[in-house]
Amino acid sequence: MRISFIGSGRVATKLAQALYGKHQIIQIISPNINNAKKLADLVHADAADDFSDIQSDVDLVVIAVSDQAISDVIQKLHPVLPETCIVHTSGSTGLDVLTKQHARSGVFYPLQTFSFERVTEWENTPLFVEAAERDDLNLLTELAKKLSQRVYQYNSAQRLSLHLAAVFACNFSNYCYDMAKQIVDAKQVDFSLLYPLILETANKATQNDPRLMQTGPAMRGDLNILQMHKAMLSADRREDLAEIYQLMSDGIENRQY
Repeated sequence: MRISFIGSGRVATKLAQALYGKHQIIQIISPNINNAKKLADLVHADAADDFSDIQSDVDLVVIAVSDQAISDVIQKLHPVLPETCIVHTSGSTGLDVLTKQHARSGVFYPLQTFSFERVTEWENTPLFVEAAERDDLNLLTELAKKLSQRVYQYNSAQRLSLHLAAVFACNFSNYCYDMAKQIVDAKQVDFSLLYPLILETANKATQNDPRLMQTGPAMRGDLNILQMHKAMLSADRREDLAEIYQLMSDGIENRQY
């Protein structure tokens, strides 16, 4: 399959590298030509920074840009690639954003957090596909199966629920790690001492119902500890963390265990 990418960020980079070797990556198009060239060099593709330079002899175009840019991109792509299957990689953007402009539209969404510095384990990464046409759905499903053992045909509403849940499970939890590091850094305490706790918490959440694994002073209703923690944060002039501590404690206290 001949595939081109719109975008040169983390999702585009990881996905293009994963597909390279299995398929031919034709072109990388990005407003930043240096970033486009950097990714293009990795997958032996051509680079461009203007849609007028897009190559039309491709089987699939993957839009891997910010959610707010997808609508603008499909408007530029449709006139030059009216018969080509075009997909986006967003978890929170509906298929209709593409189908309003383009008939052969689809979604190819990897439920994973990507970093340039880390290797992605594609075999265990859930991939979600959706398409306006049955033939394209089959095409995307087969493409996904070459990367992952976990491929699902989910609609836009289901995918959005996963994306929202992922924000809590990934982005918010990582910010909790960041807040924890801020707290111990202020007292010159080694953050790595928390690593076993972090890993055990993640393991329990993936092997059991997280609700049943909840522990801590808020779950126990230990008011003395809760007040002491909030007082410590206030004394350190971390009212931002104190507010988050209170909101999360309230949520735990109000949850039925």
